[in-house]
Amino acid sequence: MGSPVPGVRTGGSEFDLLCLAVRPAPDLARLRELLRGGLDYPRLIRLAEGHGVRPQLFQCLNDLAWEAVPELERSSLELFRQRHLVRTLTLSSELRRAAAAFDDKAIPFAAFKGSALAIALYGDLALREYNDIDVLVPEDRLDDAEDVLAFLGYRSAQGDRPFRRAFLAHLRQHAFARADGEAAIDLHWALSGSHVPFPLKTADVWNELSRISIGDRDIPTVAGANLALLLAGHGTKEVWKLLKWVQDFALMIDRHRDLDWSTIHRRALSQGCGDAVLLGCAMTQELLDVSPPDALAALVAESDRVRARAMLLAGRMRTGHLPSSEGENFVDLELCDSRLDRIKGALSLAFTPTPGDYATLKLPPALWGAYYAIRPFRLAFKAIAGNG
Repeated sequence: MGSPVPGVRTGGSEFDLLCLAVRPAPDLARLRELLRGGLDYPRLIRLAEGHGVRPQLFQCLNDLAWEAVPELERSSLELFRQRHLVRTLTLSSELRRAAAAFDDKAIPFAAFKGSALAIALYGDLALREYNDIDVLVPEDRLDDAEDVLAFLGYRSAQGDRPFRRAFLAHLRQHAFARADGEAAIDLHWALSGSHVPFPLKTADVWNELSRISIGDRDIPTVAGANLALLLAGHGTKEVWKLLKWVQDFALMIDRHRDLDWSTIHRRALSQGCGDAVLLGCAMTQELLDVSPPDALAALVAESDRVRARAMLLAGRMRTGHLPSSEGENFVDLELCDSRLDRIKGALSLAFTPTPGDYATLKLPPALWGAYYAIRPFRLAFKAIAGNG
């Protein structure tokens, strides 16, 4: 049994309209037909918010002169747009500030998702919804990068450094936020948790950085084939539960069909997650009618696993339900092509201590190593109690 995603539970014409709106080339004629046919507009707005695609909905409705849209919903989207513009400017300013500080300390870094992706893929800071900043740094400079963020006024809500190292290091990312809540930065030293593979090797990011201009500063980021691998991996890791991630990959395909997609797939395959690329293609085809790159079309069509997963995930997106294991981060095991790798990943998670283990039984730091033995029993008891 799944659990509903707030704001996303729906289906029908409202979801269909969003799928038309977020295509690389929105189908305005069919959009107009749906608008004239009558919609549940409050649901449409909630759905767009839940899927993170309000910029595209606003743009399409504005292009159609707000035909049939009630004044209340129009005002809601216009207010969102104003606030979103301010928000994106704030986040881009913070990214530039962090970039300058990293450069001052000679810390290599790469921005990805957020402002960087909005500029690289959409060409505009405000054409994509995002709420934080994601930065990748080398693992051996992680402490230095955390010190820089502390100097800039960022604090972790995940405990002090020893606590994070003990209970969160397997995620290979830590979250930091300003005290005023105006900005948050996720600091990564790899692109996935230690228990799963990822289509893009972290080392390959450093070998092929691109630069984008945000304000008066050039920001290093991921582009080209590396970006395709990153988007496929991220979407699959998150079980493609938001339409904006499908839109990201659809834009990547549509605007970069000249990439060597066969090599992109082979690179992912060598990492043990080639299906992530094929699944991204299948999701864009299933929901947005964007055909796969020619080099991958046959592979997508011939993979029973990929086609079945795409149909299942698209269905979940329509109903707003996710697998119940989401809370334990087991869903990112979908990155693994092989069942053996999924089993290994699940076992790794089962024996890796988390903040939940500490919250259940607060041991002193000298005894934290005991959590490796305690955790499997806690999970087993939790499973038995849940089935009871």
